[in-house]
Amino acid sequence: MKMLPKWVLIVGLSALSACGKAEQAPAVTTDNVVKAALPTVKVGAVGTPELQYLDGHVEAINESTISAQTSGVIEKLFYDVDDYVEPGKVIARIKSKNQQAGVAQAQASLDEAQARYAEAQTDFQRISEIYAKRLVPKADYDAAQAGLKAAEARLAAAKAQVTQAGEQLGYTTLIAPYGGIVTKRHVELGEAVNPGTPVMTGISLDQLRVVVEVPQRLIGKVRQEKKAFVFQDGSNKSLAVKSLTFFPYADPKTNAFKVRIELAEGAQDLFPGMFVKVAFVIGQQTGVVSVPESAVVVRSEVIGVYVINAEGKPALRQIRLGKKLDDKTISVLAGVDAGETIAVDPVQAAIFLKQHSMESTEAKHE
Repeated sequence: MKMLPKWVLIVGLSALSACGKAEQAPAVTTDNVVKAALPTVKVGAVGTPELQYLDGHVEAINESTISAQTSGVIEKLFYDVDDYVEPGKVIARIKSKNQQAGVAQAQASLDEAQARYAEAQTDFQRISEIYAKRLVPKADYDAAQAGLKAAEARLAAAKAQVTQAGEQLGYTTLIAPYGGIVTKRHVELGEAVNPGTPVMTGISLDQLRVVVEVPQRLIGKVRQEKKAFVFQDGSNKSLAVKSLTFFPYADPKTNAFKVRIELAEGAQDLFPGMFVKVAFVIGQQTGVVSVPESAVVVRSEVIGVYVINAEGKPALRQIRLGKKLDDKTISVLAGVDAGETIAVDPVQAAIFLKQHSMESTEAKHE
């Protein structure tokens, strides 16, 4: 038997080994690489609300001025402007010597009235027993009965005076009806006040609302939809809205209707007097093209997305963006159509293109 040369055997074994590997490993195509490395999504067309943006200003729902309800001199002031006051805390005190004297006087009158009432009861009971035996005339019985009723009336009046004096004493302590921030102090320490004199003004930041002037041409659609979004300056996240209140008349000077928007409790970094943007829903738009905001790439002055072409490769395409639809989605005015496929992650798409370009260059050199 004739022996084959060694180089023939080596070549043959290499070919068999290559064939075996080709049968075990699946063919790697560009489509497979795109599907494995690039998560994609189809561009959708959705219905979105048509919005009209207007300016509004924030105001506090609970804003009040605490006034004196009794006469006296301011003895203590516990808070000043910009101080936070917890609900039920004492904000000021008025000297209460006169009110304390009034309470003592009323209590003395009550004690006297109670003694007179007890005496009248005793007299009436004694006269009633004697009158039952017909030992005294009926006039004495009637006089005793009238005396008892008069004593009872004086007792009731004395009790009312004690209550009134106690109320006047309580008015010397001014208490915060709700928690909030002091915005103005109207009196100074040692200043005399009378009933109705303003002492301190405060607002609560727990409950806020927005007031907007809606033009006459829009009020009909706004009333029909009854939905609005409130945005703080520089923020794309809307604040939670509880309810809308429409004023039933227009300002004769501006022909605008006032709309009050009550916000949910807990709004952060929002203070009365601030301006906010209010987006009123005035209708519905259909067929709005939208893409995930994470799929949008910005390069210098170019804004685009990576669109998967017919060959299964991502290609950067310039687009023109519209308004944000929610926290994750943004509308597209031009550049892509509904039904096209785009890469969800533009960074992975760029990496894939770079790797594919390097592989193509190496293949050409080989």
